[in-house]
Amino acid sequence: MNYQKYSICFISFFFLIMFSMMNFIFLIYFIMNNMVIFMEWEIISFNSTMIVMSILMDWMSLLFMSFVCLISSVVIYYSKSYMSSELNLNRFIILVLLFVFSMILLIISPNIISILLGWDGLGLVSYCLVIYYQNLKSYNAGMLTALSNRVGDVFILMVISWMLNFGSWNYIFYLNFMSNDLVMEIISYMIILAAMTKSAQIPFSSWLPAAMAAPTPVSALVHSSTLVTAGVYLLIRFNMMLVDMFFIKVLLLISGLTMFMAGISANYEFDLKKIIALSTLSQLGLMMSILSMGLPDLAFFHLLTHAMFKALLFMCAGVIIHMMNDIQDIRFMGGVSLYIPLTSLCLNISNMALCGIPFLAGFYSKDLLLEMVSFSNFNLLIFFLYYISTGLTMFYTFRLLMYLMINDLNLLSIYNLYDEDYTMLKSMFMLLFMSIISGSLLSWMIFSYPYMIYLPFNLKMMVIYVSLLGGMMGYLVSNMNIYSMNKFFYTYELSSFLCMMWFLPNLSTYGLNYYILNYSQKMLKNIDLGWSEMYSGQGIFYIMKNYSILFNFFQMNNFKIYLYSFVLWMVFFLMFFMVMV
Repeated sequence: MNYQKYSICFISFFFLIMFSMMNFIFLIYFIMNNMVIFMEWEIISFNSTMIVMSILMDWMSLLFMSFVCLISSVVIYYSKSYMSSELNLNRFIILVLLFVFSMILLIISPNIISILLGWDGLGLVSYCLVIYYQNLKSYNAGMLTALSNRVGDVFILMVISWMLNFGSWNYIFYLNFMSNDLVMEIISYMIILAAMTKSAQIPFSSWLPAAMAAPTPVSALVHSSTLVTAGVYLLIRFNMMLVDMFFIKVLLLISGLTMFMAGISANYEFDLKKIIALSTLSQLGLMMSILSMGLPDLAFFHLLTHAMFKALLFMCAGVIIHMMNDIQDIRFMGGVSLYIPLTSLCLNISNMALCGIPFLAGFYSKDLLLEMVSFSNFNLLIFFLYYISTGLTMFYTFRLLMYLMINDLNLLSIYNLYDEDYTMLKSMFMLLFMSIISGSLLSWMIFSYPYMIYLPFNLKMMVIYVSLLGGMMGYLVSNMNIYSMNKFFYTYELSSFLCMMWFLPNLSTYGLNYYILNYSQKMLKNIDLGWSEMYSGQGIFYIMKNYSILFNFFQMNNFKIYLYSFVLWMVFFLMFFMVMV
């Protein structure tokens, strides 16, 4: 029985890891020979417009596919143990495989129609995964995730209808004249807006921490290499559009503010998974801002290195939450390194890679990005947004490590803290190895020539200065007992404001529907369930009930009703006759 239950995990793990290795071998061959394969299969042709299924195989799509398959294989292997108490494990694995398939379709498509298939598949399957634990919180988080992503889907559909004028949907053909054509400029605006919804930039940021209602293996997959990076990958592919546009400067500012806002919110958050989710949001802001500066290869480099250590970070968080009897509040944790040393090792190394500690994966991409920012000619606002956000990354990481590793354990009992789940440990050690070597490996593989960045000594060392200052602040703040002091009474109000992500979750939920629901006392009474409940399940029930009462009233064979309806129809008939004459 156990063999049947777990066989799908092993089969999926085996095929995904083999597919990942095969892609990696092809990648080496493609880079050495400078190859690109472009395949087209014509499905239908009408009025000189063809709908074709296209596949683009180049070094970028092969490398990204290899990383996605590696991370998803490890996540499925991890799920065998993490989700072992689930009766519907097969359904869970099939949903994860559908998710991975949608992402692969998105990666290899140079065609905006097949991109929409993968894009929409990601949105639909992510909804199914977020509401996997069926309760009210998961349902609301799933609706917020799905509807935020639908905005991006609508923009992609509008792009498809605009590109109908050109005779083909392959964006590769239009990269040469994108900057001097008004229609292509409108299309590029829509593509950027679609990417902003998927990558959770302001004002669409609130769905990303809400999606933490999903099981932890899903969070590891969604927040590292699939759903949130789809928007970044789309803009990397469409990067020729991002030149000489006013909107690019706006995108740079918005993504910088997203990075800053997520860093501040993570410092005031106490939910372990939400801190890591806000950290993902901060890194997404960094990738989008680097893209808007016109450096797509660096954004892709950071996307891949970030995927490795972020998936590992979520896996470690899942193990700790499991051990802590499903408690996610970091104030209950402390001293876990004494009880689960191997998991703590993985957690600390992935956190250090996130901070950009030298010679780990995050250092190679992050240091290069920040030096390119110092090298460019942007104003002080952008410069400070980058460096303060880097300091905030160190700030919340040190605060998290102080709460988890060094402070005292605040749980009632410690009988369930152990580090012997070898299935989860093996999967985490695979990603630990990649988190250490992937930065240097990718920097040698992707860049055919090294970036030469010549800066003054203090500007070159600015990353180290900011990181040290952020780490020191994180250490000091985690030791301050600010909530018990009377003179810091308003600190709690300040922290509740700052961890609310500048009120974006409230604006995304109540802000959009308050006035819609306010016109009726009956609907106002049920506002806690939200507008989706009122307009879907319960709303349809009320409408059908009211109509059935009305029809029942009509069918009572009352003479007054028949007379009234006859007079009404005669009036309509006379009015129609007068209009026609």
